[in-house]
Amino acid sequence: GNYGYQPQPMGFPGGFGVPPVQNQPNMNGAIWMPIPPSIPNCPPGLEYLTQIDQILIQQQLELLEIVTGFETSNKYELKNSLGQRVYFAAEDTDCLTRNFCGPARPFTLRVIDNLGREVMALHRPLRCSSCCCPCCLQELEVQAPPGTTVGYVVQNWHAFLPKFTIQDEKRTDILKITGPCIVCRCCEDVNFEVKSVDETSAVGRISKKWTGFVQEVFTDTDNFGISFPMDLDVKMKAVMIGACFLIVSLSF
Repeated sequence: GNYGYQPQPMGFPGGFGVPPVQNQPNMNGAIWMPIPPSIPNCPPGLEYLTQIDQILIQQQLELLEIVTGFETSNKYELKNSLGQRVYFAAEDTDCLTRNFCGPARPFTLRVIDNLGREVMALHRPLRCSSCCCPCCLQELEVQAPPGTTVGYVVQNWHAFLPKFTIQDEKRTDILKITGPCIVCRCCEDVNFEVKSVDETSAVGRISKKWTGFVQEVFTDTDNFGISFPMDLDVKMKAVMIGACFLIVSLSF
């Protein structure tokens, strides 16, 4: 499955074939972020994240879902602050799971770079999200590249606040995320604050962007923003992307 995605042309060693096209639109008019050089000890495909401190995630509008109400697999564009596409993400679930489990469904989200490589896989198993079941709360595993775990996003029990912990591959707590008491707010952004483990200093933010009354009411497409320090470990940037998608699935 290419999920309807057209990768950027890739060259071949020795100067043969088509060289990589930098900052060019694809058939859908999207502008790609220039391909960064390889970086030692950086998971392949995550080099893009070393150059950015913000990501905008835009869910693609599905006409079939609007007309019929039938839940289709979600697809997203991940862009930098200049509007250039960094990644494309597509949900990999079956039809029955999407339409019978709804927002509680397990899923695998495959993240593809501009060369068409699958650079991340986000796995969410079937879990409970109710505060009445604190022993089986939500969790998401981030692999980069697929098959290599770089971290986890774990939901923490709280009576009225959405709270999460970002962990590294060894299950060590790295960052905390806290959302507002009332998530569904009209006519304004909804912010989830990313903080240090002791929650004394701000590190970043995950925000749901208000997109206007018509789109908010009549579709389930959403725009989200992620901000993080430029020098944050690239693996933790990847896990923050995973945290955003877990928050999307739980809260919106």
